[in-house]
Amino acid sequence: MSEIEFIDSNILIYAYEPLQHTKQPRAQELVRRALSGEVIASTQVLSEFASTLLHKSRPRTPVETVLGMLESLSSMRVVVPDKNIVRRAVEAHERYGLHFWDGMIVAAAERGGCGKIWSEDMNAGQRYFGVVVENPFI
Repeated sequence: MSEIEFIDSNILIYAYEPLQHTKQPRAQELVRRALSGEVIASTQVLSEFASTLLHKSRPRTPVETVLGMLESLSSMRVVVPDKNIVRRAVEAHERYGLHFWDGMIVAAAERGGCGKIWSEDMNAGQRYFGVVVENPFI
């Protein structure tokens, strides 16, 4: 199994949301590892992160703050989806019954050569195309 790991958007949100006291230390540790190259993400993950902060957090996070957060993540390695990742996401939907967007996460992690996906939203312990999901908060 690869040493490279993939981080889902919920981990980024917990790392930066001030009200996530119990999950924040572990999430911040994973973000630090991402900034050192051990953990990667995708443009989808960054998009979900920004969208959640702009539209769902209460109070809403100011645009300038979100831009600063994204800048602080700029050294993180990011997988950029292409038509083959979209195709693989559809295959993940068919094979595993995943929602398309979760399939995109799996496909991006696979493309990035990851052995693990850190996510609270997916089934911990499940293996998709050789990539295992783990919940960092269990």
